[in-house]
Amino acid sequence: MVSTEATTDSGVRAGRKEWAGLALLALPTLVLALDMSVLYLASPYLGADLGPTSSELLWIMDIYGFMIAGFLVTMGTLGDRIGRRRLLLVGGFAFAVASIVAAYASEPVTLILARALLGIAGATLAPSTLALISNMFENAHQRTTAISVWIACFMSGMGIGPILGGVLLESFWWGSVFLLAVPVMVLLLILAPLLLPEYRQDDPGRLDLFSVALSLAAILPTIYGLKTMAEHGFGAEPALVIVAGAIFAVLFVRRQRRLDDPLVDVTLFRDRAFTAALVIILVCTAAGGGLYLFATQYLQMVSGLTPLVAGVWLVPTAIASVIGSLIAPPLARRFGSGRVLAGGLSVAVVGYLLMAAAGADSGLALVATGIALVFFGAGPMTALGTDLVVGSVPPEKAGSAASLSETSTELGISLGVALLGSVGTAVYRASIDGSLPGELGEDAAARSGDTLAGALASASDLSGEVAAEIVAAGRAAFALSLTVVSSIGALVVAILTTVAFLVLRDKPGV
Repeated sequence: MVSTEATTDSGVRAGRKEWAGLALLALPTLVLALDMSVLYLASPYLGADLGPTSSELLWIMDIYGFMIAGFLVTMGTLGDRIGRRRLLLVGGFAFAVASIVAAYASEPVTLILARALLGIAGATLAPSTLALISNMFENAHQRTTAISVWIACFMSGMGIGPILGGVLLESFWWGSVFLLAVPVMVLLLILAPLLLPEYRQDDPGRLDLFSVALSLAAILPTIYGLKTMAEHGFGAEPALVIVAGAIFAVLFVRRQRRLDDPLVDVTLFRDRAFTAALVIILVCTAAGGGLYLFATQYLQMVSGLTPLVAGVWLVPTAIASVIGSLIAPPLARRFGSGRVLAGGLSVAVVGYLLMAAAGADSGLALVATGIALVFFGAGPMTALGTDLVVGSVPPEKAGSAASLSETSTELGISLGVALLGSVGTAVYRASIDGSLPGELGEDAAARSGDTLAGALASASDLSGEVAAEIVAAGRAAFALSLTVVSSIGALVVAILTTVAFLVLRDKPGV
């Protein structure tokens, strides 16, 4: 039974036990975010130790996100049926075990399998924690604040992941980045039965396994196709895979409409605020995720910072996202959720425009400030948008709604990296064409004309004026690509700002 302090017209107010439970729920949320970003710095070390092929290394990096995205919908609904706390505990135990296996993996295949299990276990954590928050905080005012804290923990985890990874790699082996999760999950297993309530549907009906298969067949190919497009550009294979995912998505929706106990209640999309919030989360995450990739590459390859120093420059971005998330609820209570959400997106537009103004020689401060403003402006979007999604459905559907919110985020990141990455690559190649030294060899010219990383690698094999020309041409071309994709981001988010204001402006803050 949930403890209380007082009762208001907007629901039973939570007490100390619920706030302590929120602090506990913040821990796996933080770890989940850390595992998404902490491995990037460790990849060169594990590559040298395990000797994976290029294909195996890509699977080590990507399969975690694939599995999270693929199983979110299933796990969100499963928690509603078997118990959200129970699913959280099962997922926490599996995450700890998989983390230990990953840390001590002695061959690439073992690490790939461990990362896959981490992804499946991770898919239980986000919807379970978010759905439990909706159970623990019945008061709408407190629920909005709690979700903002949850979002802030997730965003801060993404931000400090590279920094923490760099610190660990200075003193320990690459597997240490995985062991961060173990004590957190042990603490979760011990304290969750004491602090967290259990919730399950009274009559959940039968879990339709065919719907589970269709959801996986819709999401996994789509994510795979988008990531392949981001890495290798537009081609027949990723296009066909994405089309196949879209076909399975249509079949999935049609089946949900016919079932008495659907995996996802598609009638939720009749709520205009619910649908608008999901779309805004999807598209804004796409823009922000794609630009974050460009910002990190700019800091390292154009400004010449080491990964650890680049991570330090991105600390203000993590802080800004946390502040944006936490100030959103009090502002929404005064001005309304829709207006605050639109205002935050307006700030993000300014950030995109600052990044668009960055040049090859003098853009470090512009990029660092711009990406911080983008994530500060996205804070209200993630906090209030998630609250609109979860708060617009009855408690028995909170797990399903939470999984849809998280799936939108995962799809958005992949979509942004793929589409903006493809546009940026095309601009880079068109810009650098004809700018390289004529005496450059064919192989070096091909590498330099493909990516900035290739240009820098080619320059490192040379010396003198030719190397300097390659570096200058590559950095100028990348800066132009950053300008183009940032301008696209500014335009897209400006359109969403208008949508948020028109559709959600009458949505009161709570």
